[in-house]
Amino acid sequence: MTTGSDDRQFWDAAAARFDDEPDHGLRDPRVRAAWAGRLRSWLPDPPSDVLDVGCGTGSLALLAAEQGHRVTAVDRSEPMVALAREKLAGTTARVLVGEATALPVEAGFDVVLVRHLLWALPDPAAVLRYWAGLLRPGGRLVLIEGRWGAVTPVGLTAGTLGELAAPLGGTFGIEQLGHDPALWGRPVDDERYAAVVRPAGPAPRRHREIVDVHLVLRRGDRVLLARRANTGYADGLLHVPSGHVEDGEDVRSGMIREAREEIGVELTPEDLTAAVVMQHRAPDGGARIGWFFVASYGIGGEPVNREPDKCSELVWHPLDALPDDMVAYCRAGLDAYRAGLPFLLHLHEKGDVIAYDPAGPRRAVPLAPPAVPGSRP
Repeated sequence: MTTGSDDRQFWDAAAARFDDEPDHGLRDPRVRAAWAGRLRSWLPDPPSDVLDVGCGTGSLALLAAEQGHRVTAVDRSEPMVALAREKLAGTTARVLVGEATALPVEAGFDVVLVRHLLWALPDPAAVLRYWAGLLRPGGRLVLIEGRWGAVTPVGLTAGTLGELAAPLGGTFGIEQLGHDPALWGRPVDDERYAAVVRPAGPAPRRHREIVDVHLVLRRGDRVLLARRANTGYADGLLHVPSGHVEDGEDVRSGMIREAREEIGVELTPEDLTAAVVMQHRAPDGGARIGWFFVASYGIGGEPVNREPDKCSELVWHPLDALPDDMVAYCRAGLDAYRAGLPFLLHLHEKGDVIAYDPAGPRRAVPLAPPAVPGSRP
């Protein structure tokens, strides 16, 4: 399986006699056993998904299938593919016609297995990147290559292949094969080897969380709560006025905007005091960073319900006697504020309810001692 119409015609014509080479046909039981043993050491424990690129008549694909792997074998030569299908009949392997640089498969293989092909391709570095992209995370390339001939040698040395594979990162191992005549059916004196390349996976995605802001609007010893409605989240439960920080906003400007939009109160940065910063996670696994800001009643106007489609009522409740029908993490944030705890985790586990439950598990974890000595728990 190489490139160019002349190469295709060459391999089409060679298909009928291809298996006459001992390491191609694996007809000699000793050669077959030698390759089976090596292949077992290069592949992960079965079953795994193996893509044999340039499979020829399918001899290595058959060994992999017999070892319990799920095999897809591809070659550009239709006569080769026909012989491979005959050889693999009775196994679960599939055999396809395709180019090494544009394979008729989707990504998701544990192994890409290639023998005596990379050296013949015009841009081996690009091909290696392409093959690596067909692997699952943790997958490997198994590349059987060599540098053949003494007078006009062709192929790739192990050192050259190492340089080509270096940009893939991960690990690279070489196993020399030329010294083992059992693999070739005779002694050989040129360089033959297998390279096992485990490319580095994609860089981990940076952790990102929504930032939300919460207004603790105090009227003496009371705090303003809003009952959620028609939002699809925590409807019917009480929560302080809140919302998400938008692109380009800092947390104070986001809080000022949300106070205006939700309750019609016009605040300035000087009106806000940061009281609690909390990482909170919903029962479905979505995590956020919440900032709780305190402001005093009377500054910025009388609060009114500016979003009746999302809020059914505004009510004042004593801060030291909060109701139970609240969103759990909001209740935890207000309790932390009363206790002078500036940093908090409130991470729901799967199966928790969104509502505060006096008898439920305690998910609030303070991350610092009280900021105000003598604060009430």
